[in-house]
Amino acid sequence: MSTTTSHHRSASAHAGAGGLVTFAAVMLFIAGVLDLFRGIMAIADDDVFVSTPNYVFKFDLTSWGWIQLVLGVIAMAVSVGLFSRSTWARVVAVGIAGLLLIANFLSIPYYPVWSLTLIALYAFVIWALCVVRRED
Repeated sequence: MSTTTSHHRSASAHAGAGGLVTFAAVMLFIAGVLDLFRGIMAIADDDVFVSTPNYVFKFDLTSWGWIQLVLGVIAMAVSVGLFSRSTWARVVAVGIAGLLLIANFLSIPYYPVWSLTLIALYAFVIWALCVVRRED
């Protein structure tokens, strides 16, 4: 004898889930724009960033700027997909937010406050996208 249980979410639960996805989309877009600007700053003028001697993860700031710029553009593009509530956009958004979180961690010595701010934004994006269940 098998029983099947069907779970129906209330309208307020659906609204809350939609609100979190919208929050994640907006935050991902804003953080992507900030990373885009940060990439442009690193490409255009390396003097903006603090150079830290004896840092384990040393990178050429110009190439690092291109990485930040490309990841920022991808984050902005994926955030547009999040507004359409597509599953592929949620999966890619968690992945790109994770990559950008790691990238910002690696650049903490060069621009500490900015890096920590973006790490927090990307952590909120990942949380908001992972806490919402898939639409039925």
